[in-house]
Order: sequence, then C-alpha cells, then structure tokens
Amino acid sequence: MKFLIINGPNLNMLGIREQQIYGTQTYRDLVAFVKKRGKAMGVKTAFFQSNSEGAIVTAVQKARGRYDGIVINAGAYTHTSVAILDALKAVALPCAEVHISDVNAREEFRKISYVGMYASHTVVGMGFEGYAVCMELLKKDIEGVNDDRN
Repeated sequence: MKFLIINGPNLNMLGIREQQIYGTQTYRDLVAFVKKRGKAMGVKTAFFQSNSEGAIVTAVQKARGRYDGIVINAGAYTHTSVAILDALKAVALPCAEVHISDVNAREEFRKISYVGMYASHTVVGMGFEGYAVCMELLKKDIEGVNDDRN
C-alpha cells in the first residue's frame, strides 16, 4: 500500500513559524516521523510540499493510478481552495485530511474545510501523530473495501 502525503503552504516552515501553535519540530522531522510510522504499518509513503495551489492540484492529479490514498494537510488552502477539492474528487482516491493544530479552536474562517468536503476522515490537533492516525484510518478503509470484493 502506498500513500501520497501532501503538505501545503508554510508547512515547510515548521519549527520556525508560530512555535506556540506548531511546536519546534521541522518539516524534515515530520517527514522522518511519517516515514517511520508508515513503514511500521506496512505503508510506503511519498511526500509533496508546495506553497502553490496549482502545484498541489497537479500533485493530486498525478497521484491517480500511482497511489492507494492521499493524506493531505492543505494548510491555508484547506479553507479557500475549491480547485484542490475538485482535484481530489476527480482522482477519486481515498483521502484523509490532517491538521497539526486544532483548526476548530482557532479563527472562525478555519472552521470551513473544502478538503473536508471530500476527505473520508479529518484529524485535527494531534500534532505529527495526526498523520499516523490518518494513514491507519485510510489503510483500514482500503483493506475493508478489498475484503468486501473477495
């Protein structure tokens, strides 16, 4: 099983930006954590990070036929991007949305999630662990679908 882990704008600034919200671990730390947890659960992981909405849309589109699922933290685009929502719907891959912080406890505009309109799971406020939870949930979903077909 292979998942594409997509991270949106400013996630490359982990460890620097708003440490009171996101902590001091870096994006490199996040990638290492997700790889390790994925390997432990038998999931191969590939990573994509961009500050550009169009690049994220393209990454979602290219995932079709290459990955079994997508874990996405679209950052601020979560709350604004119909284009990313449409790309997720177009490729129709299992998808889980993750946020390091509890977006529901922050500014009012962060309570709207276009990504969440497609994602089968949303995990917020668990830090890096949220990525592992998303992978576990997607893996169970996919294995359940495969079991039903046999």
